[in-house]
Amino acid sequence: MITDKGRQELRGWFAGRLPESWFTELVEVSADREEITVIGRIAEPELPPGASITEYEAACEGRITEFRERTRAQRVEVAREAQVRFRRQLSWGARCGHSQEMFTHISAPVMTRLKQPERLVLDTLIAGGVARSRSDALAWCVRLVERNSDAWLADLRESLHEVERVRTEGPAPSTADGLEGSALEKTDR
Repeated sequence: MITDKGRQELRGWFAGRLPESWFTELVEVSADREEITVIGRIAEPELPPGASITEYEAACEGRITEFRERTRAQRVEVAREAQVRFRRQLSWGARCGHSQEMFTHISAPVMTRLKQPERLVLDTLIAGGVARSRSDALAWCVRLVERNSDAWLADLRESLHEVERVRTEGPAPSTADGLEGSALEKTDR
């Protein structure tokens, strides 16, 4: 799991690296072992007074598409730099109004061993048409836990922050070459 210092380093690097004209707000900068996700809010379109909700939503979707195409080459360059610096793939998304679209994202394989009762849960989801495969069923289960356990997951993350704080107060670990890398390089490795 990424540390607070690592999160701050990520957010700071992207805040400094991205062109100021791209986003009105950096909505999300998050990371796991494989991927960094950057989602920014883009300026909403100006519509004439009395425009319908449907027109507004379509205009926001169009604005996201325009942003995606206009910034493609620069986003690829930033992604290359970020991959070298942070050793992770970079995924992009944009939010405009209530619309959000992810342009790129990775689907990382996760190896797990499940006993028969757990496999039967996944197979039931497949048979019920909730998922197409065990992989889809497992992803559905993870999203369900995430949605229904927000408070518990927040408490768990807070506990991990406390563990990180206590670790930083202790002696620094030595490395083989005597050099220490950034907080991001120390995480997940």
